[in-house]
Amino acid sequence: MRIRSSFSTQQGACVEVEQIGDEFHLTDSKHPERPAHIYTRTEWRAFLQGARNGEFDFDVFTEEPAN
Repeated sequence: MRIRSSFSTQQGACVEVEQIGDEFHLTDSKHPERPAHIYTRTEWRAFLQGARNGEFDFDVFTEEPAN
């Protein structure tokens, strides 16, 4: 099953993830010809835990670089 981010835009600018066996394939719908980024279950779990803990909370709404 492929899951598309609920924050996707109407123009199709979205991130999709699909579990295939023990791998998690991350793709960009704007560029379906590009290969997926593939993560192990351990890597994907670590990413999700970091995201939930706010470790990747860059201010994406400004042009200022993150400190």
